Amino acid sequence: MGIRRRIVAGNWKMNLDRAGAVALAEAVASGATSSVGCNLILCPPSIYLSPVANALKISKGESPSGVGLGGQNLHDQPKGAFTGEIAPAMLIDIGCSSCIVGHSERRTLFGENDAIVNGKAKAALAAGLTPIICVGETLEEREQNRTAAVVTEQIKGSLEGFSSADLTGSIVAYEPVWAIGTGKVATPEQAQEVHALIRQQLANLTDEETANRVVIQYGGSVKPDNAGILAAQQDIDGALVGGASLKADDFLAIAKHFADAS
Repeated sequence: MGIRRRIVAGNWKMNLDRAGAVALAEAVASGATSSVGCNLILCPPSIYLSPVANALKISKGESPSGVGLGGQNLHDQPKGAFTGEIAPAMLIDIGCSSCIVGHSERRTLFGENDAIVNGKAKAALAAGLTPIICVGETLEEREQNRTAAVVTEQIKGSLEGFSSADLTGSIVAYEPVWAIGTGKVATPEQAQEVHALIRQQLANLTDEETANRVVIQYGGSVKPDNAGILAAQQDIDGALVGGASLKADDFLAIAKHFADAS
């Protein structure tokens, strides 16, 4: 475990206004010292990336508080006639160091498949961003005992053509779709089982040494009261937090659990 970083990212989704985003970022930054040993990332709506970067005092991707900035989505092309889209270099320019790619809501609501996720992840890496690449099964797929098959297929498709350097420059997030925003959470045993499966698939793509260096986050109704037992699992290296990231105290408490477990 010691060879891997602990990383907790907050996905604010389509929430907050400008003032709320700035206040939340400032509160997280001021409390970040309590989570020493755990890297923090905030992923606000794209329209608030600039004010949040200012609140975090980010300069050239570096934050004095240690709280990084991430996008929620990007396009796989560097520029062009893609109305409403965001190029990887634009995220870099605004101060981002990472970007969520292939979140389950992008997959289920906007039709992103593994090939699209793969293209976006490669574009992020090429631009110097760390992609947070999401995989996970639906409730129906879990009930049909297809979790392993679905996650394996998503890993293979989303990471096709990745080198060892690409993998270690990425974060993988396991998000059981049935646990996102539902209040349900995978048991620690269920989460660890899938995280171990993901790590084995990463080893199959490259080698065991590389796989053991990749940060794998858990996402799906992570809260302060379940973060500790999730953080104690061997292959769970952090969390991709949704609703609980909208409250600074909850987000920082989750991060502290992962810091303490490192």
